[in-house]
Amino acid sequence: MTLQKRNNVHVAGRGSATLILSHGFGCDQSMWKFLLPHLLTRFRVVTYDLVGAGQSDSAAYERDKYASLWGYAADLNELVDTYAQGPVIVVGHSVSAMIGALAARQRPGRIAGLVMIGGSPCYIDSGDYTGGFSRDEIHALLATIDDNYLGWSSTMAPVLMGAPGQPALQVELTSSFCRTDAQIARHFARVIFLGDHRADIEGLPLPTLIVQCSGDPVVPVAVGEYLHRVLPESQYRLLDNLGHYPQLSAPDACSAAMDAFFAQQGFGHG
Repeated sequence: MTLQKRNNVHVAGRGSATLILSHGFGCDQSMWKFLLPHLLTRFRVVTYDLVGAGQSDSAAYERDKYASLWGYAADLNELVDTYAQGPVIVVGHSVSAMIGALAARQRPGRIAGLVMIGGSPCYIDSGDYTGGFSRDEIHALLATIDDNYLGWSSTMAPVLMGAPGQPALQVELTSSFCRTDAQIARHFARVIFLGDHRADIEGLPLPTLIVQCSGDPVVPVAVGEYLHRVLPESQYRLLDNLGHYPQLSAPDACSAAMDAFFAQQGFGHG
């Protein structure tokens, strides 16, 4: 099986640096559609679907390999080796923010920068750490996903999208969630919501842009602030936006934050 088939890889654009765009839970690479036209003017851009999502080859899904985010990180590093040219910046939304960080840990020096959009290393409150949920709330969430994934998707996708003035985006996300294989989604949800990657990412010496929404229903502002504290070369941008998908609901603000970061780091020029 080729990597292209496994991850439904697409490469477009021209530039001295490569952006690899990695999507979140219940989604696929179409979540980047509003940012792509702008990014393609300056970068070589690689988009792909996580194994088990979108148009990826579901036959490649191995429960043992993907029982932690490290399996997805290994896939990402394979894509870097095969498709990237020049400096590599990983743009990860939601769970893929952590996948990008873990890939950088696996291969120190290979990835030149990270953009974390709505990322969280841990969703469960612990001591003085605010993840946004109690352990009981996470287990209740997972039980709901187990019992009725389609019902949960139809109810929660509009809440997660936010964008109250853009109902088409809410419908689009609901459809994306409902297209996702329910068995894989249940497994992936456990990996995400029960995971704790704080120790894995703390001190990661990599230029990182943290994009945090002011009204994210699953990643509170405290999480973005935490990431900024523990990532020594990070920049923090708080977007005035309701929802977990600013690349769709606030693409101009998202692009502006990324452009400023790329310019400061010298990515996408020359």
